[in-house]
Amino acid sequence: MANSPQSQKRARQTARRTAVNKSRTSRIRTFLRKVEEALLTGNADAARDALRAAQPELMRGVTKGIVHKNTAARKISRLSARVKALSAA
Repeated sequence: MANSPQSQKRARQTARRTAVNKSRTSRIRTFLRKVEEALLTGNADAARDALRAAQPELMRGVTKGIVHKNTAARKISRLSARVKALSAA
């Protein structure tokens, strides 16, 4: 356990940051899940709207250090390809 005042402070800060990061991660997953659900139902308009809402959330996660830049780009690319394929069909 933390003994010095500085290590106690660092433990408090870490706990606070962990809670914030966990909520951000959960929020990103929720937005991605909405896109997945819209794709599964086959509703192209809902999928497109959900993807438009999910993109800024993912990129915000990149700036906050929650998600790696390439991971976010890959997810957006794959989801947009699926939405485009659904719209074309």
